[in-house]
Amino acid sequence: MQPIQMADPVDSVDPILEARGVTMRFGGLTAVDDVDLSVAAGEIVGLIGPNGAGKTTFFNCLTGLYTPTAGSITFRGQQLPPKPYRVAEAGISRTFQNIRLFPNMTALENVMVGRHCRTREGLLSAIGRGPRFRAAEREARETAEDLLSFLDLDKHAYSIARSLPYGDQRKLEIARALASDPGLLLLDEPTAGMNPRETTALRETIFKIRERGLSVIVIEHDMRFIFNLCDRVVVLARGKKLTEGRPDQVRADERVIATYLGTADQEASDVR
Repeated sequence: MQPIQMADPVDSVDPILEARGVTMRFGGLTAVDDVDLSVAAGEIVGLIGPNGAGKTTFFNCLTGLYTPTAGSITFRGQQLPPKPYRVAEAGISRTFQNIRLFPNMTALENVMVGRHCRTREGLLSAIGRGPRFRAAEREARETAEDLLSFLDLDKHAYSIARSLPYGDQRKLEIARALASDPGLLLLDEPTAGMNPRETTALRETIFKIRERGLSVIVIEHDMRFIFNLCDRVVVLARGKKLTEGRPDQVRADERVIATYLGTADQEASDVR
């Protein structure tokens, strides 16, 4: 499957996510500087830039881990609250650079944890284990089983998470993020540590996720992966947006080549 090709960055379609003028300062350091980003429904957007460009800090602003110093972030037309659990409830889920599974829980249990924000049973219900609690538990288990099957992890359902191969641990973290039933999935360097076979499999997995109606934003340093995956690529440099456009436009941009990709000859060999 080939990524959707768009003539220009999305501007005629109402965005599912809209960030305007997002700025994040830490004392005298400006990590993210007046960044705008719109994401349409069903769009896959790549976020690239050299180390220290502000990519993960920007993700942290989108997901409520940081409260931006300035700017606004709306999702589905509503202002996002600066609290991670409220952002998850609103429909944005994410993974992290470093795998953050519950290592001594099974794969199934890890995914069931991701379903927690969609359940409404409280402490008393859990203690009493009444019919409503059992129904919610059954629904969470069925959802987790479906997601493990969707990501070809069903054979690991009852395996301890830390015993899974590295690539499957990455996929398990995605399954847990999907358990919250998001409309937007944020993936922070999902191919880190993967071999070429695992990277190719992950690209196909992200296409399958898009087919379920989700939008995806991906931070990644693997240029071949990004340029063969994304509908649109946004480039950050020193906290500012350098450019954005279709992968072929960004790949050919002299500012991007000079700032991030190295020489033109090197860039061309990197993305073949």
